[in-house]
Amino acid sequence: MNLTGVFKMTRAVGPLMMAQGAGSIVNMASIVGLAGNVGQSNYAASKGGVVALTKTWAKELARKGAKVRVNAIAPGFIRTPMTEKVPEHILEAMTAKTLLGRMGEPEDIASAALWLASDASSYVTAQVIGVDGGLVL
Repeated sequence: MNLTGVFKMTRAVGPLMMAQGAGSIVNMASIVGLAGNVGQSNYAASKGGVVALTKTWAKELARKGAKVRVNAIAPGFIRTPMTEKVPEHILEAMTAKTLLGRMGEPEDIASAALWLASDASSYVTAQVIGVDGGLVL
């Protein structure tokens, strides 16, 4: 669903945005889709596909003068119910690898998504914004 959902949703809304002349699509990728991770080849491949779709859709949806922007966010380690199940020593090791020395919060991702969806990012398209505390350089 990581890749299929992005594809189906954009295929549904992209033509509508082109017809209205503007729009902003914000996809969710992952730092794992950019850098890979041991034991996560299927997840990395699907999120890498989201990156490729983001860049391709940006080109396709902006043709004919439409101001449709397509970007993606690549979250790092974010404090969620899923990470609550990860042993503390692993979380500490991952946190130590980030330049900012902390796990991300859901609000960090929400803030990036809000910015990408807003007119404040009106000259940003086909980009993947890492929200990972500096984990992947």
